[in-house]
Amino acid sequence: MSSREFNQATGAAKIAARNGPVYITNRGRLSHVLLSYDHYQLLTANKSSLADTLCNTPGVSNVDLEIPARDLKARPVILDY
Repeated sequence: MSSREFNQATGAAKIAARNGPVYITNRGRLSHVLLSYDHYQLLTANKSSLADTLCNTPGVSNVDLEIPARDLKARPVILDY
């Protein structure tokens, strides 16, 4: 779906995303993928962080490693162009 089509038929894109990813192009190049929240949760579920992986790996207890806190924050989306 092109960006123009997406802008004109957002509702249709959301409905289509219930069945799988909707690929959005900008000037013929893939630029975004729209997923349902359920699909997004499936993709991101059970993903351990690097810190979790290292903590659960035998033999790394003697390694000094500082891992900075993740500072990921949701940002509002502006849909006006």
